[in-house]
Amino acid sequence: MSYATRRKMSGNRTVAIVFVALLHVLLGYAIITGLAYKVVKKATEDLKTFDVEEEPPPPPEEPPPPPPEKQVETPPPPVVSPPPLVRTNTPPPPVATVNTPPPFTPVTTVATPAPPAPPAPPPPPPPAPVKVQPAKARANLASYISDDDYPQDAIRNEQQGTTRFRLDIGPDGRVANCTVTGSSGSSSLDAATCRILRSRARFTPATDSSGKPTGDSVSQSIRWVLPAE
Repeated sequence: MSYATRRKMSGNRTVAIVFVALLHVLLGYAIITGLAYKVVKKATEDLKTFDVEEEPPPPPEEPPPPPPEKQVETPPPPVVSPPPLVRTNTPPPPVATVNTPPPFTPVTTVATPAPPAPPAPPPPPPPAPVKVQPAKARANLASYISDDDYPQDAIRNEQQGTTRFRLDIGPDGRVANCTVTGSSGSSSLDAATCRILRSRARFTPATDSSGKPTGDSVSQSIRWVLPAE
């Protein structure tokens, strides 16, 4: 079969298909149109069987409400920030301390004897008599010592010097004690001075305001000089 023959047969097929399609469309349209007519006719017949009652007229429309009055908008209150939080150091609550009394202990009192009374103080010493007249030597104290009284050891050692002394005179006018207050440099000369004056010196005793003799002291010195050969 040639190309021209195939092309001719294809064109005839296309025409046949289009024709069949148109036929189907027409049949469908006729069917749909007839059915629609029957439906409309049936509905019209049904409507003729009902009486249409007239409805009452609708109530008059209420007038629209008046428009709301425009409210004056008040400005919103200013926003106030809250005050800053101030933290204060809250002291701790006081702690209540309960003082528990010590347990009761019975006290037994023991009668103690009263201490003995202190002894009476000794009577005060009698006041010293007021010396009115001092003691006086009855002679020069140097006159009580002679060259014969010079100690031999002091002569051998060629010792000489001045011995200072203090004599305690009793109420009887005699020397009660002799104290060397300044040495001559020779213990032999110092000892000889006190020995001789205690045994030989005599004094007129001192007297007090009542005229009675009383003790006294006298300080003097004696110069010891080696005797000439």
